[in-house]
Amino acid sequence: MENTLYERMGGENVIRSLANDIADNHLANPLIKTRFEIVEDMDKVKQIVFEFICAGTGGPQTYTGKGMLGAHKGMNISEQEFIAVVDDILLAMDQNNIGETEKKDMLAIAYSLKDEIIHV
Repeated sequence: MENTLYERMGGENVIRSLANDIADNHLANPLIKTRFEIVEDMDKVKQIVFEFICAGTGGPQTYTGKGMLGAHKGMNISEQEFIAVVDDILLAMDQNNIGETEKKDMLAIAYSLKDEIIHV
């Protein structure tokens, strides 16, 4: 049986580091940092991102956050902001030595959610 994306990415510890780096990259990204600087509990955001990635890649963790549409409704996120987020995810995957095949799989997941994030 083929390993899940969760397993291929390195499991819980790697994905926890990945989620933390994604959030940190967002805070450092001039195109989107204002969206994240106002967050009161960044540790909670990092936990939700961790759960989301784990659950979406075949891990045993349960996602406790909102659905993508509910989480982004009313934010009017632009295409440029979405691309900036994807770029931050790619950077975080590089920072955590995620393989090329796994990066492509993660990008496919990100782009499959685009309509629930942009201009909603």
